[in-house]
Amino acid sequence: MEEFYNNLKLKLQSLREKFGPLTLSEKILLSHSNLDSKENLVYAEFTPDRIAMQDASAQMALLQFNLVNQQSVIPVSIHCDHLISAKEGSEKDLQRATEQNKEVYDFLKSASEKFGFDFWEPGAGIIHQVVLENYAMPGQLILGTDSHTPNAGGLCTLAIGVGGADVVDPMLGMPWELKWPKLIGVKLTGELSGWCSPKDVILYLAEKLTVKGGTGHIIEYFGDGCSTISCTGKATICNMGAEVGATTSIFPYDEKMKQFLKLTNRTVPDIELTADKEVLDNPSEYYDEVIELDLSSLEPRINGPFTPDKSWKLSELKESEFPDKINYSLIGSCTNSSYEDISKCADIAKQALSQGKKAIVPFVISPGSSKIKKTVERDGFLDILQEFGGTVMANACGPCIGMWDRTDVAKDEKNVIVTSFNRNFAKRNDGNPNTLCFVTSPEVATAFAINGNLKQNPFDGLLAPSGKELPDNFENASGLIKNEPDMNKQLLIPSDSSRLQLLSKFDKYDESNFKNLALLIKVKGKCTTDHISMAGKWLNLRGHLDNISDNTLMGAINYENDQPGIVRNVFINEFDNVAKVARYYKKNNVGWVIVAEENYGEGSSRELAAMQPRHLGCRVVIAKSFARIHETNLKKQGILALTFANKEDYDKINIHDVFSFDLSDFLIGKSIELTLNSKDKILLNHSYNENQISWFFAGSAINKVTE
Repeated sequence: MEEFYNNLKLKLQSLREKFGPLTLSEKILLSHSNLDSKENLVYAEFTPDRIAMQDASAQMALLQFNLVNQQSVIPVSIHCDHLISAKEGSEKDLQRATEQNKEVYDFLKSASEKFGFDFWEPGAGIIHQVVLENYAMPGQLILGTDSHTPNAGGLCTLAIGVGGADVVDPMLGMPWELKWPKLIGVKLTGELSGWCSPKDVILYLAEKLTVKGGTGHIIEYFGDGCSTISCTGKATICNMGAEVGATTSIFPYDEKMKQFLKLTNRTVPDIELTADKEVLDNPSEYYDEVIELDLSSLEPRINGPFTPDKSWKLSELKESEFPDKINYSLIGSCTNSSYEDISKCADIAKQALSQGKKAIVPFVISPGSSKIKKTVERDGFLDILQEFGGTVMANACGPCIGMWDRTDVAKDEKNVIVTSFNRNFAKRNDGNPNTLCFVTSPEVATAFAINGNLKQNPFDGLLAPSGKELPDNFENASGLIKNEPDMNKQLLIPSDSSRLQLLSKFDKYDESNFKNLALLIKVKGKCTTDHISMAGKWLNLRGHLDNISDNTLMGAINYENDQPGIVRNVFINEFDNVAKVARYYKKNNVGWVIVAEENYGEGSSRELAAMQPRHLGCRVVIAKSFARIHETNLKKQGILALTFANKEDYDKINIHDVFSFDLSDFLIGKSIELTLNSKDKILLNHSYNENQISWFFAGSAINKVTE
């Protein structure tokens, strides 16, 4: 790392001379690019320092990388965290997952051995916590195939969530492309106190910015309040920046980070990484938007249900229409499983136990990593939480992403859960559309477990919790296998596998493929990547494109009938599920179109939400607006991603329309005219640059790379 920081110091000095005063985000972006000017920037190319992939998204990323069959030129790590279902507890759940997912783990391990990647075994921890503890470094640019990669911003790392095809380019030594982001500067003053925690900072901002208010922006924190928040607390805040659509989030390098680096046995760089003084003195001149937040004024908050930006003060829940009874309380995950979090929850549990109280609702703890679990176990915190009534799950995502084998309520029974997780869309945690998930801090979730009532004050009889930011020392992590490249190694994919499938390239552009297209679905309302490619049990099929395509758009609400995933086959005038109708069209050589509303593809970086429609014959997606990662994923897979020039034109489109596109003049910044069978003309916009247009005509980004 010494060479990296010596070079970074020289780069920062040169950047200052070339560009003048810079924000922290600009310093890291520009130090990883060859830009000579920031004027009129739309897209820019960057050279990342590292790639991290979780086991669900890694499968498709590695299958794409294998089409090129080269070594990676930058370090890569694979983390087995998404495929472990929570049910009985850590030991039994991990054993069951290891048996059930053997062929996937063997495949990922063989790929790691072939290409020389770090391989983190099942149970080693959740990708974002492991990256924070082992890989993230101040001033670096990291890409991760998961939307909560920005967690590492708590360690002054510019960490960005992307799709699998996005990481292939830098692994091959090619530049990684990003639409130049705007900047939201959040000035923090004061200090958190009482029951308030770092989680309340981002819960407050989620309400203020909404789920799409950060789209196309980096959220950069500054101000004296930053230094009062622990390194892992900062990571919590950055992690949930994904919930407002932000490209990433970042905090300036400070003493809290130095302490964390030292305790996790890493280089403590002697470098200043913060916005320049001119920026801090006049932030409105350098940020596109400035938000000021006095930490001292915050109250504990709880957000939900069904969207992470609907925020409540706890007192406001008394008058709400929600059920009183809490059915489950869950803490941990990649967002809130730090030593500080667990120590505070243990303090609350200890207070309750001293009063003869325990959790009266099921209480689950999901540690973020083996390092954290071993350390809090050594220091007695897990014993306290288990005596309180808690069940310790595996060091994995579990209920946070729908990997939860839940049996306490009927399939569609209305119920309430309180979590310290990050995301709470319908069906997100347990597949039940009537589970009302509320996101809050782990301290508040623990307190709620004592009285089990959403509308009662959870703090009655309790003192504000105290805890330690960091232990005296961390226990050693387990589960890491380091590999050197062996390109003679074969990828392990059983010939009869229903979970893994080698990829074939998508077809190249053909003018005839964009004439006389059918409308498969006109989506009504919110449509996240969970709606397009559901998680939960479907995670088992993430490496088999054809099989997982059976879940395509099954959660999307069809405008025509208000039903999820049921659409009309216009050729036989019958309704069926989306995948069956799409396969019918594909078999009969009919391409098709998706029409959608605002922020289409919000949420996870799930690349399959683009690959599945492409595999089934989708040619075009037209939306009022796109979420950043999903729009890029569509472009990478050769789907034409367009937005309405006039959003009211969404209302003109109906199921019997036939779509034709003239792409003979597909140019940067030039609108595309859609001709409907009714002869209506609709003007559509796009955000493609020259490189992305070349992906489109090649059929996909991978096709272009391997031409």
